[in-house]
Amino acid sequence: MTKVIVENPNVPGHTSTVDAEKYEAMKKAILKVTPKKAPGLTAAEMIAQVTPLLPDALWPGGQKVGWWQKTVQLDLEAKGVLCRDAASKPLRWYRA
Repeated sequence: MTKVIVENPNVPGHTSTVDAEKYEAMKKAILKVTPKKAPGLTAAEMIAQVTPLLPDALWPGGQKVGWWQKTVQLDLEAKGVLCRDAASKPLRWYRA
């Protein structure tokens, strides 16, 4: 199984490794649904929009979609691909 290193903007310098196939599928789905301008999407909206785009073979019955969405969203944010609108409640994300 191929792995990819993910970062978290809330814990600078800390990395983890996750399954590369699931990471790439979730990244593609997140980038497809996330708008290019603020205000962006909440985490709940993002999960709702990416779930139908994900292969059922990787997420049977939508299992752990929320965990994967958050992991990839945080990594993309740490890498400057997504921006957080910290002024909004709940938080929202849009593409950089």
